[in-house]
Amino acid sequence: MLYGVMNFPIRPVLKELEAISGLGFDYLELAMDPPQAHYRTVHQQKEVLLKALDRYKMGLVCHLPTFVSTADLTDSLREASLNEVLESLEVAAELSALKVVLHPSIIMGLSVFVMDKARQYALKSLEATVEKADHLGLCLCIENMFPQSRSLVDPEDFVEIFERFPTLKLTLDTGHAHIQSKGDKKTLGFIEMFSDRIGHVHANDNFGRRDDHLPIGAGTIDFPKIMKALKAIGYDDTVTLEVFSKDRDYLRISRDKLAAMLKD
Repeated sequence: MLYGVMNFPIRPVLKELEAISGLGFDYLELAMDPPQAHYRTVHQQKEVLLKALDRYKMGLVCHLPTFVSTADLTDSLREASLNEVLESLEVAAELSALKVVLHPSIIMGLSVFVMDKARQYALKSLEATVEKADHLGLCLCIENMFPQSRSLVDPEDFVEIFERFPTLKLTLDTGHAHIQSKGDKKTLGFIEMFSDRIGHVHANDNFGRRDDHLPIGAGTIDFPKIMKALKAIGYDDTVTLEVFSKDRDYLRISRDKLAAMLKD
């Protein structure tokens, strides 16, 4: 496995990269959100960032903007959001990202009263994003979401999506899949149904109620069972520790716990 960590976009990217490198991780997952990691800011630092990645011998995964509204009912807001995603893809390609993670469109506000229209907008935005990623030669991995997003939550929600977009991969988020789920049934369902489409993993723990981003073992997710299932399908690729703690030692501890589970 290759283990990585996501930057905190409030802090300068180069300082985040240095800190994450010091913890001994294989790659940075670059959350391309403002104020410090917006695609324009990253583009301005491109050469310095590439040299730093080479110096630290680290790879790069890019996470497209999270806080955008690509299914918004307002045309101008939706189009501006999609533009943020597409421009971020361009920068990810310039940085030769190993893969790119996409949050699917969240359906919120008045959209919940016109779900069919909102889902149509979401699908259209996804289609444009996949087309752009394919054109740039990028591996695009769409993330399973939490129930409150009302978008691509359960394994069954992805069947039609993966049939329609054959190049699209899955980012399996253990925390999202555990929320309002009976045990780890949903996570294991994703692994069983899409063993050939999992391209990336986000690993973090919670108690099944909120997206807490806890260290591995601090919540109720059965990680030994999940890691055994991933090992059984031959998954041996990127795993990002999405553990959001002021004390970053918990990132290293979480990585070592997952690595030990794979050995067992």
